[in-house]
Amino acid sequence: MAVKILIADDHAVVREGLRTILEVPGDFEIVGEAGDGKDAVYKAELLEPDVILMDISMPELNGIDATRTIRERLPAARVIILSMHHSNEYVLRAMQAGARAYILKESAGCNAVYAVRAVMRGRLYFGDGVESPQMKNYLIPAPPQSPLDRLSRRERETLQLVVEGNTNVAIAELFKVSTKSVETYRSRLMLKLNISNVPALVIFAIQHGVISIPGL
Repeated sequence: MAVKILIADDHAVVREGLRTILEVPGDFEIVGEAGDGKDAVYKAELLEPDVILMDISMPELNGIDATRTIRERLPAARVIILSMHHSNEYVLRAMQAGARAYILKESAGCNAVYAVRAVMRGRLYFGDGVESPQMKNYLIPAPPQSPLDRLSRRERETLQLVVEGNTNVAIAELFKVSTKSVETYRSRLMLKLNISNVPALVIFAIQHGVISIPGL
């Protein structure tokens, strides 16, 4: 039986490239594509793929939070993170969210097939240029590895939507809450991060993989 794969990346050219690579072996079936984190969660629930290739930085909901949500709703799903970042912080956050593999975009062509086969065998996989974290670092509760760990899930979602340029009113409509609630989320997250203005928040979000620099 073919391995069902969902590809989630906000760049169509990346999705097409991965589709081409993964269709070569003959025992993989690309069942769908997603262009943002929320769509990835929706498509995962709809299509129930065996494996999801997930870009770490996507609009509306970043890859790590999307992975966490998918793993909660579909425990059997195996998520492979695609990233431009190789630092230990990103790898740890991805694995703590439930990812089973982590590969760099620059070498995704060489590693994607190996990663899919590895996770289907129940193994972890770390691509070329990615340092394998110690198991104890993410399987055993540990002190926060990233400032993002100080935020609740709703605060992380608010952070992403704010730095993407959404107004409080627009965010409130998405969350189906009052504008005052969104203002509270914003105030709390900025206090926790010790950041006082939106430009600094944007820089923080880029540095920590919440969003990517346009064009990359």
